Amino acid sequence: MSKIIWSKIDEAPALATYSLLPIVNKFTQAAGVEVVTSDISLAGRVLAAMGLAEDELSKLGELVLKPEANIIKLPNISASVGQLKDCIAELQSQGYDIPNYPENPSNDEEKEIQAKYSTCLGSAVNPVLREGNSDRRAAKAVKKFAQEHPHRLKPFAEDSKAYVAHMAGDGDFYGNEQSVTMDKGQKVTIALNGKELASIDALDGEILDGTFMSVSKLRNFIQKTIDEAKEKGVIWSIHLKATMMKISDPIMFGHAFEVFFKEVFDKYADLFAELGVNPNLGMSDLEKKIAGHEKEAEIKAAFQAVVDADAPRIAMVDSDKGETNFNAPNDIIIDASMPVVVREGGKQWDRTGGADECVAVIPDSTYAMFHQEMVADCVKNGQYDVTTMGTMQNVGLMAQKAEEYGSHPTTFELEEAGTVTVTAEDGTELMSFECEKGDIWRMSRAKDIPIKDWIRLAVERGQIEKYPVIFWLDKNRAHDAQMIKKVEKYLPEFDTEGLDIQIMDVASATRFTNERIRRGENTIAVTGNVLRDHLTDMYPILELGTSAKMLSIVPLLAGGGLYETGAGGSAPKHVDQFLECGHLRWDSLGEFLALAESLRFTARKNNSAELEAVTAALDKANEGYLDNNKAPSRKCGEADNKASHFYVAQYWAKALAESDNAALAEKFAPVAKALEENEEKIMEELLAAEGKPQDIGGYFHPDDAKAEAAMRPSKTLNEIVDNI
Repeated sequence: MSKIIWSKIDEAPALATYSLLPIVNKFTQAAGVEVVTSDISLAGRVLAAMGLAEDELSKLGELVLKPEANIIKLPNISASVGQLKDCIAELQSQGYDIPNYPENPSNDEEKEIQAKYSTCLGSAVNPVLREGNSDRRAAKAVKKFAQEHPHRLKPFAEDSKAYVAHMAGDGDFYGNEQSVTMDKGQKVTIALNGKELASIDALDGEILDGTFMSVSKLRNFIQKTIDEAKEKGVIWSIHLKATMMKISDPIMFGHAFEVFFKEVFDKYADLFAELGVNPNLGMSDLEKKIAGHEKEAEIKAAFQAVVDADAPRIAMVDSDKGETNFNAPNDIIIDASMPVVVREGGKQWDRTGGADECVAVIPDSTYAMFHQEMVADCVKNGQYDVTTMGTMQNVGLMAQKAEEYGSHPTTFELEEAGTVTVTAEDGTELMSFECEKGDIWRMSRAKDIPIKDWIRLAVERGQIEKYPVIFWLDKNRAHDAQMIKKVEKYLPEFDTEGLDIQIMDVASATRFTNERIRRGENTIAVTGNVLRDHLTDMYPILELGTSAKMLSIVPLLAGGGLYETGAGGSAPKHVDQFLECGHLRWDSLGEFLALAESLRFTARKNNSAELEAVTAALDKANEGYLDNNKAPSRKCGEADNKASHFYVAQYWAKALAESDNAALAEKFAPVAKALEENEEKIMEELLAAEGKPQDIGGYFHPDDAKAEAAMRPSKTLNEIVDNI
């Protein structure tokens, strides 16, 4: 029997799995395919790091290097330090003998513990599994449904004051970047004032980038944006990627936190140092550090006074709870937060719960230029029309830890001022930087084989779709200048006849894409790793209402397939609602679509007529799910995620009952009949489970039995499915 790996992960999509996977397995097993889970959740990775569980992530890392790999990857937590500490505390409460996370290790034992836990931080999963480049797009049926059933995008005011602020290359990563292409494979050493920081084994043809963020210029920039926001009367907010960019962006977050609340941090500097307050972890962690101290109320009042002064108004992540933009770094993930700014008409929420126009502060101009153009386009031309707008498809370079997401081992907060050098083993100095103490220096890498495959995939998508193919590469960015040489070298090796292939900088590419989108035309954006993430959340949220509905296919270099199911940025709120009233509004359409692509891959590989029939039936079920609008409601007491799984099962069984495959038709005819005849009873049982709190035994590490019981409350549905 063939196997498909279904990742066991976190939060809302993990809860949905308890309901969906029993259904999936009964249908796929009929065609000789078993779907098995692999625990790569944050809790699972923590336990593995401490030697208390199998290291499933490493096993999958080995599998993706083999042609038989077939993995469905649901969105997992890219943990901040705060989330990691909360997960550890939960596991300890469940009886696991694991140590606390030492923020400031004072001895070798604590350093070793911190090193083990650090493997669980940030983008720990994606670089291991993504041994291929990314093909992200909206399925045509999904796009059609969105146009026929448009979600609401709020209008931009004619005189909108919304805008994006960035450092414009003055001391940021963009402005300081240097880049080289290796002419042979050899060891490369990064050193500060002659003291080694790290070394890597660079490959022939690999692109290496070095750059740094000037912290003094960052702090000056932050203060300038605060002053401007106050002067212009707009809400101030900062947007970073402090989960994926787990070293650099939390540091930038901490500096912004300190600058915004400068008077408070100055006044209590000695006390904060004594209590181990780390501004990089945000207000929620600071409150834990001061809890019980005699000055706790005084300190909280000092912070609140700055917020109440509206100097300027600060964006809130939860006005009802009084949580500001600085509550925690994982609350302001840019690829989730910036689409909301555009969706809401250039607005965010202030401490009163009112929405108003904002300045979105994105320090590094490398990617801020994209968001700047998105907001400026809407300020100039108005909001998009969901019913007519075209689509953006993306081909993203991400194989073998390409670019910044793989840079964690080579990112440093410099402990002293001086010269950072990057030197090859043969003595050649590749790069040199003059830095100040506290500056953030990083190296990122892009290997030659993934780059060539990325170019191949872009051409392939262009041939299939016949849309313009735009490489988002800026000749004025050091890294992109090297990439342009690769594109010009490898493009002639592929069949590009009749294709419109262009290279544009980020701002120009955004304008080109948006002009086409407003005319209802489609474009393929070919981008690097991080920009891929920004685009494939922004455009789908505007086009479809959510990026979770995107097809996300990763053709692995070794011949296997990785099928990702979209973003999980809103998953925490979904879980909160479920725990309160038993209603899960997570939409599993991404899982349905990924499963269909995974089954299609398996059917082709095994030349299986039965599996082709099961896959074709799932395609019809997915169309039925969309056509009949069976997506979960947002409201408790109405049909939720569990109900959506029931309807997909019903449509899937009906399609199989009508299949040309006689054996499958005979097997599923009674199933289809039972699901149709018992629809009213099943829905009554599902809705009866709502309206009351749910106990699943844990947030990060649920009790499987409790979670399954909560997510499979219909006895009638369970009996029909289990007896297939």
